[in-house]
Amino acid sequence: MPDGTAAPGGGWRKHRKRILGGVATAAIVGAIFVFVLPRIADYRDVWDVMRGLSRRDGLLLAGATVLNIATFPPSWMVALPGLAFRQALVMTQASTALSMVTPAGAAVGMAGSYSMLRSWGFSSGSSALAVAVSGVWNQFANLVFPVVALILLTGIEQDHPALRTTAFVGLAVLVVAVVVFAFALSSSERARRIGSAVARLTSRALRLLRRNPVTWGGEALAQFRSGALELLRRRWHVLTLATLAGHLTVFLLLVVCLRVVGVTGGEVSWVEAFAAWALIRILGALPLTPGGLGIVELGLSGALVAFGASNADAVAGTLLYRSLTILPTLVLGLLAAVSWRSHHPGDRLGSEQ
Repeated sequence: MPDGTAAPGGGWRKHRKRILGGVATAAIVGAIFVFVLPRIADYRDVWDVMRGLSRRDGLLLAGATVLNIATFPPSWMVALPGLAFRQALVMTQASTALSMVTPAGAAVGMAGSYSMLRSWGFSSGSSALAVAVSGVWNQFANLVFPVVALILLTGIEQDHPALRTTAFVGLAVLVVAVVVFAFALSSSERARRIGSAVARLTSRALRLLRRNPVTWGGEALAQFRSGALELLRRRWHVLTLATLAGHLTVFLLLVVCLRVVGVTGGEVSWVEAFAAWALIRILGALPLTPGGLGIVELGLSGALVAFGASNADAVAGTLLYRSLTILPTLVLGLLAAVSWRSHHPGDRLGSEQ
């Protein structure tokens, strides 16, 4: 309508789509947990494995979980100088929890991170730069892991068709992404052209979905280029190490979960575990269910069984790993979302440093 008012029934159609999307997601997740996973291992057998955990196992799992959570903030502290560990911890837990419970996933988490940083007094430019650079580095890492896993598996003369396909696709996407990223940063004029082209394509796609066009364009990418070059010249190596540490402690948690449930190195080596983990990192990033719920459990359990773990141990290790990567973050994220406004260095939203 000319005045921008929504057409009658538009709100109901949007609401209906959300309801249908939620029902479809619930159906997928329910089918996996109720019908598919029990075909891999009976839940009674899985529970028997869980009951066999000792107090020492519990301490190992707690330590690995705390280490995992503690390595979330450093990469953000590198990307945004002046961000304190406590603030970064609050932000990462809240934004990760948001990305887990919404179908839009990473996009919602990034929006939450930006809002929190702005409310703590960080400028819009530095906040957007930190969110963008952290997001790019995390995606680069996720694309690199399957390639590394395939190389490691080849070194021990093993093959995994799904991983091989994922690695080749990941490598192709990574090469294209790096080339585009480097090309955009090579000059301000190129950044403006690429930014304008991407904005036009995005706006066209949004119009097909009956959404408003984007408000950014080539100039925004040119400004991002200036800030990104300054940050990456000084801190790219520290940012890379911090990002890898944050990801690899998640893998360490998986290894601990597998070992405490009885999956030995002779059944599934750390190389094979890394390959399975790298594969499900890609599966979990697909916006099929919130946080990859159901999809990751099925994919990881199947990969571990294929590598040599017993069915019950594979499902037990997978469910334990997923519980320790999801539940603590959901609890801490909820607490963070409630209390985050008390953790700020100065000005509120709208202030500029």
